[in-house]
Amino acid sequence: MTAKEIQALSAGEIELKLREVRDQLLQLRLRRQTGQVEKTHELRTLRKDIARLETAKTAKKKSAPVAA
Repeated sequence: MTAKEIQALSAGEIELKLREVRDQLLQLRLRRQTGQVEKTHELRTLRKDIARLETAKTAKKKSAPVAA
């Protein structure tokens, strides 16, 4: 996922996508332990996607008006 795609998502969509990517990372890690992963670079890509999503989530949270 690119940063532009992530910025276009709403806060709820970011949360959903974050959950999906973390699940993918977990599944990939489990497959790596059993030796079934051929494309190990996908681990790095998923970790970077998680970081981008977390950054976007924090930015949206800070820019949202605070309800008092």
